[in-house]
Amino acid sequence: MRKLVAFLILLLVLLAILDRVAVAGVQREIATRVTARYDLATPPEVTIDGIPFLTQAVAGRYDEVEVAAGAMTVAGLRLSSVDFVLHGVTAPLEDLVLHADQVDVRAERVTGTVVVPVETLNQKAPDGIKVQVDGDAFNVSGEITVLGRKVPVKAKMKIELIKDGVRFVPEQVTLGGGITVPRPERFISYQIPIKNLPFDLKLTEVKTSPGGLQISGEASNVPLQG
Repeated sequence: MRKLVAFLILLLVLLAILDRVAVAGVQREIATRVTARYDLATPPEVTIDGIPFLTQAVAGRYDEVEVAAGAMTVAGLRLSSVDFVLHGVTAPLEDLVLHADQVDVRAERVTGTVVVPVETLNQKAPDGIKVQVDGDAFNVSGEITVLGRKVPVKAKMKIELIKDGVRFVPEQVTLGGGITVPRPERFISYQIPIKNLPFDLKLTEVKTSPGGLQISGEASNVPLQG
């Protein structure tokens, strides 16, 4: 009886080790594919959720794969963080082991969030305008130049998603110096293009975050080939 118990314990330990070795291998393969496909400077951190892993590996389908790519520059736009979740990834373990370069690995759906930091928002803002993020509020302040004169200005901004980008539209504009400026919002409105995101993400939502703007997106039937 003791021998049987000892054998079962040893078997469980070996399976646990095999489970972790297998998950590390698949995570590394997905990271390699993502790095090559989207020309990332460094491989992302990949985490496959679910224990035991081997049951997913045998089925060749992984319910959720988290991909944390960190900071990156996309189409000239500096992003402070880029995070994705791959849902329903098909990647048979046997195919990955025997001929990884030929197997078609893809995700049924991808959800992701990117953060545009305040530094980037300020770089893209009109000259003389500074961005401020306070909770849910997105405000700007500074000076605009009208007929050669500097006019102090403050404004509360509305954030709108547009095709492949974000637009900032003044809702409340306050001018200083007792100067009247017709349609002052035209000096403050601006937009930032956000495109060519990894996994061909399409923008779905934008909101403020402590570090800037958090933008969410989705994509479906996404291949992970290099």
